[in-house]
Amino acid sequence: MTAPRLKQATGHEFTRILSFGAARGSLVVGNDQLIEAIDSSDEWIQQRTGIVERRRAPKEVTAVDLAVEAGLEAIEKSGIRADQIGAVIVATVSNPVVTPSVSALVAHRVGAGTAAAYDIEAACAGYAYAIAQADSLVRVGVADYVLVIGAEKLSDFVSPTDRSISFLLGDGAGAAVVGPSDFPGISKSILGSDGSKWGAVGMDGTYTGFRAGDNEWPTMRQDGQSVFRWAVWEMAKVAQQALDAAGITAADLTAFIPHQANMRIVDEFAKVLKLPASVLIARDIATTGNTSAASIPLAAHRLLTEHPEAAGGLALQIGFGAGLVFGAQVVVLPGNTPSLT
Repeated sequence: MTAPRLKQATGHEFTRILSFGAARGSLVVGNDQLIEAIDSSDEWIQQRTGIVERRRAPKEVTAVDLAVEAGLEAIEKSGIRADQIGAVIVATVSNPVVTPSVSALVAHRVGAGTAAAYDIEAACAGYAYAIAQADSLVRVGVADYVLVIGAEKLSDFVSPTDRSISFLLGDGAGAAVVGPSDFPGISKSILGSDGSKWGAVGMDGTYTGFRAGDNEWPTMRQDGQSVFRWAVWEMAKVAQQALDAAGITAADLTAFIPHQANMRIVDEFAKVLKLPASVLIARDIATTGNTSAASIPLAAHRLLTEHPEAAGGLALQIGFGAGLVFGAQVVVLPGNTPSLT
């Protein structure tokens, strides 16, 4: 018996990011507010991380609230209606509940109706993963427009006395609308993981252990030196793979937008990649802090706000972190000038 011929979906040939949106925690937390608890100094924090202050959200504000704020701005700037969004993807490790997903509630609150909605838990690489999936959804015909959001409220998972990561972390959300394009606007994504370093960034306990009384409320911690070496040397290779996959060189870039993990990592990255002086480098971490999945879109939003002339240029973005998971791609920054060919 011959089976009926299956009809398979096809979508748009090319995609691009149409717009960005941003939401940062409303509380400005300077280094001086943290140094006593970690027995340190403002100078020590700035030398090690480049952070002057970080943004954190009040107790009553959740990652969902931040995601909605960023998403609404991105939709408004995209030129489409919220009901045209076919999927909502939220990258986060800050869902205040195990279920339902952050994305389902965000889809409802931004007016996307019954759009497909799901969360990605890939920590600091989550946004790069979400952009890769949004690109695929549009090109295979699942959705015409996808709302991608990286949203974190990491202050809920910080121990004030932890010297490995607590002073790095902030709260915020960054959003992007991905849609069809008449030119290539998102390159092939380079995605991967290195489970051998699973313990380099993580939690100091489990939620089941907390319930059983075996450990305190789990908070984040890291092996800073291991993460630094891995990020600079191994992730520079991934960044180069993304450039090669896009068919360009570092000299073709307008901007470099890495995960805002640490200013020293960002600066070393630029040296290893031999970025020309003309390339704009996102350094949002100085006043926002490390916001994990939210950091790349937040940094892109700020870069375009401060340098509107970068619109239409090529940006290399790379996320890396807990897991250890990584993702990178080259994108055309929202604007009217196509330049990824």
